[in-house]
Amino acid sequence: MKKHSSLYWICQISGWFSYGLTILFFASILDKELNPVFYPRLVLNLFIGILITHLLRETMHRTSLRPPMPSNQWWKLVLLLLAFSIVNSFSTSYLAGILKLYEPGREIPVSRRFLFSLVFDTPIFLVWMSVYVLWHYIEFTNTEEIKKVRLETMIKELELKTIKSQINPHFIFNALNSIRALVDEDPQRARQAITELSNILRSSIQVDKVEITTLEKELGIVKDYLALEYIRFADRLKVEYEIDPKSIENQMPPMMLQTLVENAIKHGLSKAPGDCLIKIISKIDQDKLILMVQNTGILQAAERAGFGLQSTRDRLNILYHGQALFEIFQCAPNQVTAKLAIPISNFKK
Repeated sequence: MKKHSSLYWICQISGWFSYGLTILFFASILDKELNPVFYPRLVLNLFIGILITHLLRETMHRTSLRPPMPSNQWWKLVLLLLAFSIVNSFSTSYLAGILKLYEPGREIPVSRRFLFSLVFDTPIFLVWMSVYVLWHYIEFTNTEEIKKVRLETMIKELELKTIKSQINPHFIFNALNSIRALVDEDPQRARQAITELSNILRSSIQVDKVEITTLEKELGIVKDYLALEYIRFADRLKVEYEIDPKSIENQMPPMMLQTLVENAIKHGLSKAPGDCLIKIISKIDQDKLILMVQNTGILQAAERAGFGLQSTRDRLNILYHGQALFEIFQCAPNQVTAKLAIPISNFKK
């Protein structure tokens, strides 16, 4: 902030000083012998100009009349410019009269000095405001570009973290152990399991290359994942699907549904004895795609802040600018629901 303020004062003083030098240059060319009051009057005009434009800047800040602003607010800026031009003209003409900054024998009435100053100084204020507004537009554009780059970087970093979370070493080792056990007992199922694992790994690796996918493709990955987990847990794992056909082609971020299913397995099946029902529900509600993953179990407070769920919240917030919803809650005495609500056609890069 101090650096920004210092830059403003450097530009403010150097700009008015350059204006004064320009006036002095042309005055010396047009009039070889400048009258004695020329220099003090020029200093007075520059001092008041610096003061009035600074007050104009402060007023613009306090009234939010600086870029970016709605197009219907520009008339206020014009009125503000006119008002401060009048104040400047009155101040310079009145003080010049008090200080007697006029040639002897050529005293001009205050009203004439006021009109003269208003006509010739208002364009200078217009130039000042134009430069100031243009500066803010350029600064705003650069700031937005920087924010855009930072947002894209943040998305990439978040997606990379998501990739790492999806390629769970424990899951891979467990899947490989399960496949090894099937090699002799059921070679055909072992080959199928290898294909399922390959599909999951391929999807995980491609997360940073694919911005959106369809629910249908996401369900395919989830089914491969659950098929591999079924090898481990056998009859303990029960899976149900309640998929609205209208929702199949809707778009969503890749690997997001798989994250919720993995979380349901981790907290619903791995940490509790007995059977676990995983139920995946999709439907269309007005302009949103609703996805729910339900699992048998009791929701613990620590589970709400897990990396996978927090990653889901962050991705939704970045991609949908707060228009998507994610929540996890205890929907029944022994049932937990993770719910996603995603705008149907409002995916934002």
